[in-house]
Amino acid sequence: MIRLHDVSKTYYPRGRGDGAVTALRHADLHVPRGEIHGVIGLSGAGKSTLIRCVNLLERPTTGTVTVDGQELTALSGAALNQARHRIGMIFQHFNLLTSRTVFANVSLPLELMGMKRAAIRERVLPLLDLVGLADKADQYPAQLSGGQKQRVAIARALASRPKVLLCDEATSALDPHTTGSILELLRDINQQLGLTILLITHEMEVVKSICHRVSLISDGELVEEADVGDFFTAPRTRLGRDFLNAFLELEPPRALIERLEETPGPHSHPVVRLAFSGDAVSTPLVSRLARECGVDVSILQAKVESIQDRTLGLMIAELMGPAEKTREALDYLESHDLQVEVLGHVQRDD
Repeated sequence: MIRLHDVSKTYYPRGRGDGAVTALRHADLHVPRGEIHGVIGLSGAGKSTLIRCVNLLERPTTGTVTVDGQELTALSGAALNQARHRIGMIFQHFNLLTSRTVFANVSLPLELMGMKRAAIRERVLPLLDLVGLADKADQYPAQLSGGQKQRVAIARALASRPKVLLCDEATSALDPHTTGSILELLRDINQQLGLTILLITHEMEVVKSICHRVSLISDGELVEEADVGDFFTAPRTRLGRDFLNAFLELEPPRALIERLEETPGPHSHPVVRLAFSGDAVSTPLVSRLARECGVDVSILQAKVESIQDRTLGLMIAELMGPAEKTREALDYLESHDLQVEVLGHVQRDD
């Protein structure tokens, strides 16, 4: 449904000379029909540039963008405007017209398309019902909460019956409870209308809640892509692991971090981060490890998370014992399909 091939975007603030800034670098992305795909990254990573390239609000410097089988980068003028009718978009700050009622805000794209008043009413009222605002049609944005404003923006984005919905940090301005209700609405729209949704966010909770797949962007490059379950249980990049650890709030105590050394010494032991998924979550591997490998295991932190249809267990622990025993313990853990990351080594107190 959405396909970006080798898309780059460079800005030239002072013409085509010095000062050029490349915000997107050789991006390849495929979002199948009916999928909810999240793009996550730090501020300034290129998320907004990527999503604005999908509907050519930003025209790529190089590469092609294809939506629903039509190459948008080959279009311009009226043909491009017509193609954009099949792409809805919602924003962080709603972008509603304060002088128009809820009904009139949702009607606006249909008016611009030249639709007649009766047909507009027939289209808009069911949309207001869909987003839970049937009783707010005659109110103005100033009378609405933040969540209600975003529901108006969603209804407006759906007015032209798009095949694709783009969400640009759509929940970042909302409180957690309201965010949950908007995400539930987006999930319902995806299921009821078969709408393909591409959303960008810096919030792991958004990805965890509704996305089928996720891409990680850094410095304008898409550096990792995976099913959401795989991304949460086994991120492949350092940045992916940093996002996951920050979301799960699973880090060693600061006093221990200050003592960690990168290379093992003659009298040190490893500190490890373990990720369990599937059957491994309920298997008593730690007690078996202590018994079979002859090491002491000091559990510093542990938690269990539900990630859609998967269960993820995480633990930070010290493996204490002679060097040959701790190496044996690490081999044992890796042989049981755990994700094992050695965070560093600390000197033994004895």
